[in-house]
Amino acid sequence: MEKEALQGISSKEELVSKSQLREMEKRVRELERMLGKKTLENEILKEAVKIGREKKLISRQPLLGLEDLESEQ
Repeated sequence: MEKEALQGISSKEELVSKSQLREMEKRVRELERMLGKKTLENEILKEAVKIGREKKLISRQPLLGLEDLESEQ
């Protein structure tokens, strides 16, 4: 451990405490979890729009922001 500490000092890099590192890792895990959840929600909504359009439950007129959805079909 001393070797790493000396390397950090000699390279003039900013050091971060272990508690700060753990907190940042915890935050990254939480953000990754939230991103995964939102990605899943997005995929479900895209599929719902696709099914709705197939059943003519939703107008076939283009809606703003759905150009990418149209190109995936």
